[in-house]
Order: sequence, then C-alpha cells, then structure tokens
Amino acid sequence: MLIDTHAHLDSSVFDEDREEVIDRAVNAGISKIVNVGFNRETIPTTMALANKYEMIYAAVGWHPQDAVNMLAEDLDWIEELCAHPKVVAIGEIGLDYYWDTSPKEVQHQVFREQIRLAKRLGKPIIIHNRDAHQDVVRILREEKAEDIGGIMHCYSGSWEIARQCLDMNFYISFGGPVTFKNAVQPKEVLAKVPFDRLLIETDSPYLAPHPFRGKRNESAHVMLVAEAAAQIRQVNIDEIIQKTNSNSINLLGFK
Repeated sequence: MLIDTHAHLDSSVFDEDREEVIDRAVNAGISKIVNVGFNRETIPTTMALANKYEMIYAAVGWHPQDAVNMLAEDLDWIEELCAHPKVVAIGEIGLDYYWDTSPKEVQHQVFREQIRLAKRLGKPIIIHNRDAHQDVVRILREEKAEDIGGIMHCYSGSWEIARQCLDMNFYISFGGPVTFKNAVQPKEVLAKVPFDRLLIETDSPYLAPHPFRGKRNESAHVMLVAEAAAQIRQVNIDEIIQKTNSNSINLLGFK
C-alpha cells in the first residue's frame, strides 16, 4: 500500500471523473493521499476532499506565486485549519522564480511567516522550490526550519542542495520526472538520498510519469514512481514501498 504525499485532486481537471480517479488509486494500492491546498480557492476544496474521503489528508499553505495576494487574515485562517485532525502539514510554501507573479521580497516575507507559523504549531512544511535553490536553503536556515523539518516537494535540484536540506531535517520527495529518460539529475539525487529520508509523490494532475508524460497525472501513477525508484536504487519495489510509507507516517503522523 503506497502513499502519495502530494496531489491536487481538487483541480477542475478532475471535475468530470474525480470519483473514478480516487477509485483507481485505491485499486492501485494507494492507501493515503495528501491533497495540497495553496491559495484562497484551493484550500476550501482541499478541506472538502479530506472531510469526504477517509484516505485523503490535507496540507494547507500559501503558494509563492500567490504571495502578493496573501493577507494577515489568510495566515490566521491557515492557523485555524491546522487544528483539524486531517491537516498534516503547512504547504506548499516556498519560492518560485520561474513565474513572475509575485515580487521576490513579498515571496520571502510570506515564506518566512509560514515557517514561523509552522514552528509555533509544530507542523512540518512542504516546500515548493522553482529556480530558487540558494534562497530557499538560506531562508530555511535563517528561520531554523530544522526544528520542524518537512518535505522538499518534487525535488529538482542538485545533490549539494539536497544534502543541505537533509542536514536541516528535510525529506526529499520525487515524482514523475524520475521516470523520464532525460532526467539525469533527479535520478542521481534519488540514488544518493538516505532511505530514511526518501518520499514519492505524483503532484497530480501535473508531471505525469512515463508512459503518460504530457497527459493528466493521477494518484494511481505513484506506483510508476515507486517502480522507477526501485530500479534506480537497485532494490525490490517492496522495499521502496515499505521505506517511503514508514517515512511518510513518521513525518506526517497520520491519524
């Protein structure tokens, strides 16, 4: 039974067949899914899924692309929701220098505020990092994020950055790109991450693994990520399943 540690099943692309998508996940051996709400629109829909389905848990936070829109009351709202027994993390939070939607200084402030909230509440954090590796690591270090740790979501950076994140009590999570033939760096990093810090995810509906690359992703496909991880690590897939499940439970404390 696998755990998908990052999905967006509330996305409108699932509106026509969400029930079937969740059924396929169950039939594929997926026991738990962490659905991630990251702004004013997706936090309520994420909570609705967590309340409706026993297997779905929630992470709530404010995405860096939407940082410019976050108000003080939104941070209060996230804090209130963290009291819900199925909210297992604050996220996804971080920095995104690819999409020019929020000024960097605003992203930095919103990131810091949420790390501080997570530390106050004792919640792990889920990190979104796109083209901002050095600043993400610097802010995590300055805010002493190792006190709570968390997940480097759909990791795409170097081994050197990963090593610094590991030193700060973070788990490294991999998705569909580790199944791509040309994805050399993620495979190299996956091969080096200690087994007790390895996680897998889909980020569905995004980043579908081979042979579904370019199509809509879904949680059932996390098995393909597990199979790729087993090949890269040269171990039996049962070991990947056991280790990643244990890591997910240790970090997120599913009730």
